[in-house]
Amino acid sequence: MEAEARGLTREQWAALDDIGGFFALRTAPPATGAYTPLARVYAGDHAPLAARVSRVAERLRAPEYRVAASVAQLGLAARLWSTTLGPAALYGAFPDLGPGSLHWDPAGTTPDDLWWDGGDLRPATPRQLREVVQDGHLVPLAGALRAGGPVSPRLLWGNAGSALAGAVRELSGWARRRGRPEVAERAAALAAGLFAHPDLAGTVQGPALRRRTCCLYYRCPGGGLCGDCVFERPPRTAAR
Repeated sequence: MEAEARGLTREQWAALDDIGGFFALRTAPPATGAYTPLARVYAGDHAPLAARVSRVAERLRAPEYRVAASVAQLGLAARLWSTTLGPAALYGAFPDLGPGSLHWDPAGTTPDDLWWDGGDLRPATPRQLREVVQDGHLVPLAGALRAGGPVSPRLLWGNAGSALAGAVRELSGWARRRGRPEVAERAAALAAGLFAHPDLAGTVQGPALRRRTCCLYYRCPGGGLCGDCVFERPPRTAAR
């Protein structure tokens, strides 16, 4: 089934919601919330991003800026990959979520954190996905986070790879449950093309797409390891 030229039908949007909350996307102006075009954040208005990092730091009692920045970036990266890869795998096209048309509420939770004010669809190719998500969002987002404090570029790209792998796993699970193997195949093929880029190459490994870096969540009080973490045990535990 192909997407319409300038958008998805109500039924197609509903199918994306069915995959999971990270794949859902607001397409109507929200009644509440402090939404900001992400283009404004990337252009230098870092207040919304700083508020999000502070919110994460307070909630997790993160001991360092880089820990809270990592967790905040991982969540947004997961949303960006899911809301593009989902329709790309299902319909062969995805919404052009440019930073100017994608509005973000740093205090919002999934799926109320993002609002797309509409636009054209793009053909589902790795190059098109890379242009929208990687170049359009992840690169300037990393720059904005590093402007707020020290955080490793390698860590942020590891998060981006982990978020992409997570979207593939969710799509594959949905496709298996719904008897749609072609969706899983398209998601895997698109992801393979994306992982071929030098910034994402080597960020995950093996059939399970296990990441090769750590998001640092384990450094938070009571924190542990994510399911795809490179570590078998938290380093501080292993060192005892």
